[in-house]
Amino acid sequence: MTCAGRLLVATPLIGDPTFERTVVLVLAHGPDGAFGVVLNRPSETRVEEIAPEWAPLAEAPGVVFVGGPVGRDAVLGLGRSADLVPQGDLVIGGCTTVDLHRAPDDPSLRWSGVRLYAGSAGWTSGQLDDEVAEGAWWVVDVEPADLLTADPDGLWRAVLHRQRGEVAWFANHPPDPSAN
Repeated sequence: MTCAGRLLVATPLIGDPTFERTVVLVLAHGPDGAFGVVLNRPSETRVEEIAPEWAPLAEAPGVVFVGGPVGRDAVLGLGRSADLVPQGDLVIGGCTTVDLHRAPDDPSLRWSGVRLYAGSAGWTSGQLDDEVAEGAWWVVDVEPADLLTADPDGLWRAVLHRQRGEVAWFANHPPDPSAN
């Protein structure tokens, strides 16, 4: 099963504090591995500090997000545009990746909102499949509002809450069940 274009929602079994209560958008998943960005880890760094030309288009809260533990010195952008995106780009929930080397006011793509991510999440061949099989992640469909949400801190709970069955119950799972 390919997870590309879907969300990975960390289960309480994740066991890795880097990914605890995260929601990851999977951008690519194939025989060579998987690649995505964590959608709900805002940093303290304002967009204008690293990419001032993109700051006017940055969705609230206007900060760079920690996209994952891999390559934190690289920045990836996701954006929403009413224009057609170049053929071959993955379009999810009305968003696609943003070429941050192009000017934000390039007339070929009129961006209505962007979000920048420092770093990414990556898995080697078969690693993500194994983690899903072990119960570390729930694989769920993305909704357009997930990608540039104004409430990144509430995204994990919101995504779980809209699921069916037992998965939805975990939306109310306390961070530390022993304190319940």
